[in-house]
Amino acid sequence: MQLPHKLVSLTRAVAIAAVLALSLNGWAKDASLNYLKEGKPDATTLLAPPPLLDSPEQTADLAEVHAVFQAASSEDKAAATSEKSFSVFNFAEAVGPFFTATNLPKTAAFFEKVQSDAANVTDAGKDFFKRPRPYTTDPTLANGKLEKSFSYPSGHSTESMTLALVLADLLPEKHDAIIAHARTMGWHRVQIARHYPTDIFAGRTLALAIVKQFKKSELFQKEFDEVKAELAAAQK
Repeated sequence: MQLPHKLVSLTRAVAIAAVLALSLNGWAKDASLNYLKEGKPDATTLLAPPPLLDSPEQTADLAEVHAVFQAASSEDKAAATSEKSFSVFNFAEAVGPFFTATNLPKTAAFFEKVQSDAANVTDAGKDFFKRPRPYTTDPTLANGKLEKSFSYPSGHSTESMTLALVLADLLPEKHDAIIAHARTMGWHRVQIARHYPTDIFAGRTLALAIVKQFKKSELFQKEFDEVKAELAAAQK
């Protein structure tokens, strides 16, 4: 039995739409990872679980947040707030005035991908461990615009240290200043009670694992070399 022409056309349209949707979904999945293979590194198996909520370790971790938050200067807190969104160009202070997105388009694109991969790995860990933020556990720590995501590991610590480790490989003469800047960015998050110290330390560990996996990627190595050449030219 032949189907009516309109029904045949509709069936074909639905089939084409389904194929297109599958293609787009597949493309989006591929595009979500730049230099990492799916599941590598895996924050859920790499990191130890955060302190249990009713444990002495958790009590000590929370006490440290209180102490750091109270001791932080207004300048530290303002810097922390300004870093809510950041990129590799937050490291200009450590690198030099030439280090801008306008001067370095390949560098900007490369590090956007680096940071995106680091964020994806971190988010998987947050969603697995589901550690409440300090101000969720203790509302007296609430200040400013609060975040709804989980606490462990720290995204700011993971992403900033991932950026720093790669950037320090590109600019070894600036290594110490770059790494110190990333450590400060991570610690700022404790100073405004967004994270526990253990969240920050976990982020640094995760960053090391992420960069180790990056170096296994041929695409990463190729683009790393291109960025290194761009940075060298910009400093002449």
